[in-house]
This record gives sequence, C-alpha cells and structure tokens, in this order.
Amino acid sequence: MYRSIIGSLIYLSNTRPDMVHAVSVVSRFMNDPSNHHFAAIKRILRYVQGTKGYGIKYTQEKESIVAGFTDSDWAGAIDDRRSTFGHVFFLGSKVISWSSKKQSTMALSTAEAKYMSTTSTACEAVWIRRILAYLRQEQNTPTNLYCDNMSTIAMTKNPVFHSRSKHIELRHHFIKKLVEDGEIELKFCGTDEQIADVFTKALPREKFYYFRKKLNVTGQMH
Repeated sequence: MYRSIIGSLIYLSNTRPDMVHAVSVVSRFMNDPSNHHFAAIKRILRYVQGTKGYGIKYTQEKESIVAGFTDSDWAGAIDDRRSTFGHVFFLGSKVISWSSKKQSTMALSTAEAKYMSTTSTACEAVWIRRILAYLRQEQNTPTNLYCDNMSTIAMTKNPVFHSRSKHIELRHHFIKKLVEDGEIELKFCGTDEQIADVFTKALPREKFYYFRKKLNVTGQMH
C-alpha cells in the first residue's frame, strides 16, 4: 500500500511542484516504511484533498527567457548526513522544470553543498537551452541562475578558491567552464526570494504559501 500511494504521489508531483520535496522525502523509505512514514503520507494526502483543484497556471508571453533557482540544505538527512538539493527553471514566468533530490556525495560545508547543487542545476540549464534551440527558441543571452550563497558564486569565478576545493569531485567544477563560456551567469538572491527553498526543506506555512504562489501553482486555473 505504501509503495502504491508513493507511486501515485510521484505521478501527481509532475504537475504539482509544491509537493515535490515532501514526496521525495517519503519515497526514500519505500523498502521499510514505519508507522511514522504512513502518518507522513497521510498528511500529504490531506494536503492534496484540500488543494485538489490546484495546478500550474500558464499564460501567453511575448518574450520568454530561461532563468533558474538553485538551493541546497546541508547535511539535512539525519540517517547519512547527506544534503538535499533542488532547482526550478522558469521560461518567462512559466515554471517548466523542477527537482528535489538527495546528493550522492557528502558535503563538508554549506558552500560545498550549494556548489554541487549549482553544478547539477547548470547541467539541467544546458539541456533546456539545447531543447529550446531545437525548437527554434534559442537563448541568445546567458541563463541566469540565482543562488543565495556568495561563496558558491565566488568559487565559480575566482581560481584562488579552487585550492580550497580540491577535495570536491572534478565533475562538480563543470559549472566554472559554463560561466567562462557565457552560457551560465550566477547571480545572488536573498534567502527570502530563493524559490528553490521549497524543494530542499520543510518551510513555515506563510513562506510555503508565498513560494507556491511564485511557482504559479493556484486554484484559479482560468
């Protein structure tokens, strides 16, 4: 029963980005769920029942520029102390791609966790740019990625920081080349405006509702 419910919630989360983090967390325990995990999915189902008329609202726009938000908590998973990272991409004001996932390697600092998250997000940005180019919607300007950690931004621009990050796997430095080639531009945004926060951790109700609105998830679909 637990696996069946999780499968249905994963399917639903393809159109409900506001649920992605919660579904991602409970799906980690499909092999051996406890009563606590069943209680958690019941809370998610109650939220679905109260918002079953909600969905992503799309509106027509003349100009559509891709922009993304990336974030990561640090050692948020109690069992193995790995970090959860998330990202979301907008085409104009329309949300088109989102993810919440536990990192495969352990980070030794907040900056490192966000650096690895930013690299994964940058790879997604490259894929989106190529898809849009194939659809004759080529992006002629760098894709803006918004991050709320200045150290992460500095690590992609200042070679001095690389002496402090030699222990980070080489593949995570891919972001530096994308910044140098002008495909990606990292920009700072405050934590209160970091929409990807909703994909990495549980938030207070007011903040969750605020980010849900930013994601254009609404019950007014017309």
